[in-house]
Amino acid sequence: MSSTSDHSTFKNSSEDRESTKVSRVQICGDGGEFVIIGNNKYYRHELMSIFSDISNPAPTIGRYPTRNITPAPIGLCGFGMTAFTSGIYTSQAMGIQIPNVVIGSACFFGGMTQFLCGYFEFFTGDTFGFTALTSYGAFWISYGAIFIEGFGIEAAYAESDQFANALGLVMIAWAMFTFMMVIPTLKSTLPNFLLFFFLFLTYTFLGAGALSGKVGVTRAGGVIAMLTAITAWYNAYEAVANRSTSYFVPPSLPLPKLAKKE
Repeated sequence: MSSTSDHSTFKNSSEDRESTKVSRVQICGDGGEFVIIGNNKYYRHELMSIFSDISNPAPTIGRYPTRNITPAPIGLCGFGMTAFTSGIYTSQAMGIQIPNVVIGSACFFGGMTQFLCGYFEFFTGDTFGFTALTSYGAFWISYGAIFIEGFGIEAAYAESDQFANALGLVMIAWAMFTFMMVIPTLKSTLPNFLLFFFLFLTYTFLGAGALSGKVGVTRAGGVIAMLTAITAWYNAYEAVANRSTSYFVPPSLPLPKLAKKE
């Protein structure tokens, strides 16, 4: 329809306004291209451009915006930092035999931070990450508590020789749990598998060293702990480095898939 006929239509509607009761907002025109608001007539596309923000409303209540973020890297960094420093002292580097300086890292970076990251993994839907990060975060907190005098854990064994055996059994229990966590990594990547495999060896050597009283076995566990930390940092870097953030993007190195027998 031509613009002349459109304006004549509007003129006729204005003339009949006194005799015909018109609603406050009315759409007219052959294609519904006009909107009458009160005594004013507008093109619909003009109103759409003015209220463009209204045409794109905020997310509906109850829906959460999608965010491309994972909390795993910071948890892996905390685990790696604590495992590396603990491994240095356990292996008696530079003659250091008292590992108490790692308590702060065990309680906060490797402990509390990793524990919280594990709970954040719950919202990403990653069951494995949720289980692993919360578990090992709790381990570091409990490990640090052993050497804090206020808890009285180490002091309870002051008059006996049971402390080494008790600590060794705890490490063996964590080795068993870690072996369970190794199995699902067989369908992931090589760095992820090595992380949990080295961690399994770390707990095994530390537990065996404490139970046997062999310092060399305990020091070997400290060295493996440092290897575990390096693989944890690699996994963390792999998660944060991509083509848009880094010039150096590490390969993921997926493990080969085992063919099922028919």
